[in-house]
Amino acid sequence: MAWLTLIADTDAQHAEALSEALLDRGALSVDLLDADADTPDEQAIFGEPGEPPPGVWQHNRISALFDNDQDVRAILQAAATAIGLGQLPEHRVETLADNDWVRLTQAQFEPIPISPRLWIVPTWHVPSDPTAINIVLDPGLAFGTGSHPTTRLCLRWLDSYLPKGVSVLDYGCGSGILAIAALKLGAAGAVGVDVDKQAVIASHDNALANQVENVQFYLPGAVPQAIYDLVLANILTNPLRVLAPLLAGATRSGGQIVLSGILQEQADDVMAIYRQWFDFNPPVFEDGWSCLSGRKR
Repeated sequence: MAWLTLIADTDAQHAEALSEALLDRGALSVDLLDADADTPDEQAIFGEPGEPPPGVWQHNRISALFDNDQDVRAILQAAATAIGLGQLPEHRVETLADNDWVRLTQAQFEPIPISPRLWIVPTWHVPSDPTAINIVLDPGLAFGTGSHPTTRLCLRWLDSYLPKGVSVLDYGCGSGILAIAALKLGAAGAVGVDVDKQAVIASHDNALANQVENVQFYLPGAVPQAIYDLVLANILTNPLRVLAPLLAGATRSGGQIVLSGILQEQADDVMAIYRQWFDFNPPVFEDGWSCLSGRKR
């Protein structure tokens, strides 16, 4: 079965109303995109958590999906009239061919080499190197599949520097990938914490899929108080600022901390906050992101 896709450009004033009017008249789904994307006029509208968004797109592109038996232009005319548009926006209608969307989606995610001995492998792939340490992980609702530079930076640190037999706290665990990798690389036990209940569930499921033991995942209010040999936090700069006393308190004297989710230009600021407890190694950067590691005095 094929579908019809309506592509229509409109301004910020009418974008939301027109989207709702199309849904009311039979659109199966509607997406709003920046009509200036991939041009010098592309506009960012999302800020970091806790910061106000920079604004809204001034030039919007609506992409609406319809069954192939619908009169899409008539629906657009009715929707435009309903919200008081004097004339139809610039638009076109395209046919969306039927495809195996699961297979096409899976094709976007290949095994990710972290190091010669450490790989991230989706469940639908055969490991490229069966003798390597292969973490089985599919893209899902929680952050952390190995594709983002911050996750890779943390995984490379674990691959290179993780002492055997240590206890690990993964704060902001997302998919649980760092806790799982630490256990596969020789940690004795791990605890993961995330504010998102879905992340806690995903982490637990991923740990079972990877057959790792001695790991538990919690929401912040439920985590048992303990001191750890290694604390990992791949979050964002603003939460890391707020969490500094908590993360420092969870690290034993002589233990180590690894922080990421930090833009390169923010690295010095974060280290300045944590230096009251930790001595830092030189930061490591990739694609504008930072990984900071240090030892607690």
